[in-house]
Amino acid sequence: MLALSLLFGAGGGAAATILLLNGLSGGDITTQIRQTLVSEQSAIVTVAEQVSPAVVTLEVASAGGSAIGSGVIYSADGWIVTNKHVIAGETSILVHLKDGRDFTGSVYGIDSLTDLAVVKIDATGLTAATLGRSSGIKVGQTAIAIGSPLGVYTNSVTAGIVSALGRDITTQSGSIHGLIQTDAAINPGNSGGALVDSSGAVIGINTAISTEGSGIGFAIPIDIARPILEQALAGTPLSRPWIGVRYTSLDLRISTENKLSVSAGAWIVGDGTASPIIAGSPAEKAGLKDGDIITSVNDTAIDEGHPLQDLLVQYSPGTSITLAVLRDGASITITLELGIRPKE
Repeated sequence: MLALSLLFGAGGGAAATILLLNGLSGGDITTQIRQTLVSEQSAIVTVAEQVSPAVVTLEVASAGGSAIGSGVIYSADGWIVTNKHVIAGETSILVHLKDGRDFTGSVYGIDSLTDLAVVKIDATGLTAATLGRSSGIKVGQTAIAIGSPLGVYTNSVTAGIVSALGRDITTQSGSIHGLIQTDAAINPGNSGGALVDSSGAVIGINTAISTEGSGIGFAIPIDIARPILEQALAGTPLSRPWIGVRYTSLDLRISTENKLSVSAGAWIVGDGTASPIIAGSPAEKAGLKDGDIITSVNDTAIDEGHPLQDLLVQYSPGTSITLAVLRDGASITITLELGIRPKE
């Protein structure tokens, strides 16, 4: 038992204890461990076969040179999601499919909030990836990255785990919030590729890596990407939701310092120079006030892992949402129609 505990850690030792209590011999334990490893490997092989045809290589060219990135076909009639930094400002985009076909793509739109963009090619009957839900993923679960690292090793598959959720990073293009962190190997050229779970569903779009360490990559959760992908399919311009408030995300320290009754939520508060409720905004029209604390959006509580902006961004402008609000110690409900986020 000591050897097993040292080899597999506390969890592995516990699992071995359970197996022995069930009357399994050492050989049986080895067999079960081997079967588990084979099962995990088989799942990755299946996912690679299933998803790889939907992951494309993007070659962009402009007067300044060329670059390579990745993209994910999310609709069989030629709709592709990728990173904004892969295609922004480029004049020509070549889309290389895994089966050897090449297409010229056009940029349908660029996301105003995150590092995402949508590309369209004139094709039908393509293999499209299945979009999953990132809201249900857990730290420690399998994560599989598929893309074209370094622009040379197309349709490469790497595997790891979801290392953390809700990460915020700052890049040359600005700040990006609510990212998935993974240790699945991601390199330049993987940008815009797929991060997939063990069922083969896309849970994120790979977007960045840490240059100061190894095994630290980031992906935009698919729930954040989904609204703009749906807008493209509907033929509407890409836009993001907006309610028009300035707020502070509460934690225990801020709550204690300000003697607030809750330690999580979005506290609508100004800086003393301007109202935190923007004139003419959906928030003003719905009756939100200075000092209100928004505690949930459509029954999903706002907390450290689910900040207000991350909850709102899962909806398209024009959608009606219900906010739970704490005002002067009393709980009230406010219905609000999301507006369009102004261009920065």
